[in-house]
Amino acid sequence: MHILSGQSARLPDGVANALSVYRHKVFVEMLGWQLDTPPGIEQDQFDRADTVYIVSHDETGQINGCARLLPTTSPYLLGDVFPQLLNGLAPPSSPDIWELSRFAAVDFSGQTPVATGQFSSPVTAQLLHESIRCAGRLGAKMVITVSPLGVERLLRKLGYTARRAGPPMVIDGYPLFACLIDVAEPG
Repeated sequence: MHILSGQSARLPDGVANALSVYRHKVFVEMLGWQLDTPPGIEQDQFDRADTVYIVSHDETGQINGCARLLPTTSPYLLGDVFPQLLNGLAPPSSPDIWELSRFAAVDFSGQTPVATGQFSSPVTAQLLHESIRCAGRLGAKMVITVSPLGVERLLRKLGYTARRAGPPMVIDGYPLFACLIDVAEPG
């Protein structure tokens, strides 16, 4: 498994487009999210010049995982789309806090992919570690996410310190919560 990271303009040729196709397969086709996207690709208003992508791929070059980092000093998913998950608190806006979103670890090249398996795949732990390390290199002391409840178990298993920013809520049929994760290496 190989992981690369960077802003779209700094990714190798073709990776940004392949990433948009991969995200469509995961979030629209597999998970059934109702997103207003162009046919066959998944991008939203948060895919901008300052967005940092983490992309995992196998030995053949097939993408098998991704994540997106956004500075909270600009518009971001939790602050703009899911502020109700913050239980009345103002969305963070700090160079010390970055948002981690569009996290997925699904391998479409092998066995039949299943949404429930993405949190236990071999790619998941390495992708999460690299995403949090990348946020740290960008100056983050904390990462905030909109996450399904299963992420809490994954973070505990991997040794990260994390806490809820508010109680979980069911949104569009999915139990979600805002999660704050310390960027320090797991203990």
